[in-house]
Amino acid sequence: MASYSYIALLRKDRRSHYGVEFPDFPGCVTAGRTLDKARASAEEALTLHLAGLVEDGEEVPAPSALEAVLAGEDLGGAVPFLVSVRPPEARAVRVNVTFKPEVLAELDAAAERAGTTRSGLLEAAVLERVRAKPEKVRSRALRKAARR
Repeated sequence: MASYSYIALLRKDRRSHYGVEFPDFPGCVTAGRTLDKARASAEEALTLHLAGLVEDGEEVPAPSALEAVLAGEDLGGAVPFLVSVRPPEARAVRVNVTFKPEVLAELDAAAERAGTTRSGLLEAAVLERVRAKPEKVRSRALRKAARR
């Protein structure tokens, strides 16, 4: 799964820890005593913020370009840096499907061999199939129909 890189702004004055804020997410702020702790806290804060957006059913915005942040932000001594996080996964939805017992047994055996769950294997297979080129899917379906 690809990751997103959002711009964070690092600020520090003599009497404080390193503070981090995200122009794309007003109110998402964190801090750290050292640069390393501020970076780790920024990654954690952003991950939690994005997960909250997904949980609330809100759209996760695409990251702003550095040029846009620099043009619209009075940096006031802040140093921009990138924070990369994996996008949160949408909540799974339960569906009801029916299989012949021998197909289900074969599915479960394949999932076990692959080190995944029945649902995980089905999801991967469906995505592979629906993302295939239409002519490839059609030719497979035609070959299968011809065998019947």
